[in-house]
Amino acid sequence: MRIKKGDNCIVISGKDKGKTSTVIRVIPGEDKVILEGINMQKKHIRARKSNEKGQVVERAFPVHISNVMPIDPKTKKGTRVRFATVKGKKVRLSTSGTEL
Repeated sequence: MRIKKGDNCIVISGKDKGKTSTVIRVIPGEDKVILEGINMQKKHIRARKSNEKGQVVERAFPVHISNVMPIDPKTKKGTRVRFATVKGKKVRLSTSGTEL
C-alpha cells in the first residue's frame, strides 16, 4: 500500500474534504484507513454489566484509501506516491522526489 500508519494525509473528497490528519490504522483487506478526527460518527455502546450504563461514543470510522492523499513534507500539499530504489532499498517518494 502507498499509505502507511503515521503518515500525514489530506482528505480529497467526502464530508471532511480539505482536512488534514494522521493515519491511525490501515486496513489493507478493505482498502481503507482510519484518520485521527476524520469521519467521526456516533456509536452506541450497550451496558455489559448490570451496574454499568450504556453510552454514546463518538469515534473515527474508516475512509476509503482513494479519498486520501499523503502530504509532501517539502511542499505541504497532497502528492502521489512512487517507489524507487535508493542504496539498494525500496523507498516511497513523492512526485517531487522527497522521501515520505
